[in-house]
Amino acid sequence: MFKRNNLRFGLILGFLAPVISVFGYYFYKFYPIFSFGEFISALRANKALITAMTIPCLLLNIILFTIYINSRKDQTAKGVFAVTLVYAILSLIVKFTG
Repeated sequence: MFKRNNLRFGLILGFLAPVISVFGYYFYKFYPIFSFGEFISALRANKALITAMTIPCLLLNIILFTIYINSRKDQTAKGVFAVTLVYAILSLIVKFTG
């Protein structure tokens, strides 16, 4: 399944990896104390938390990108890279304008 070289597959992977990372970050840092709704509310209220959460999300995409570049799956790597850029830009917009 991960051996495909397809732009659409890279876009899907690039989108899902940060979503999984958000849940992992929530369970690692906040699970026993806060509900997921309270976690989202804390993100809206505390802009520094957005940065702390964005870094692991983008790191997971960078790892995927590196794996696909090194295995010469360039189309999939392009998809992961494109979504990584979108996530990074959106997180900066939310952090500085929200």
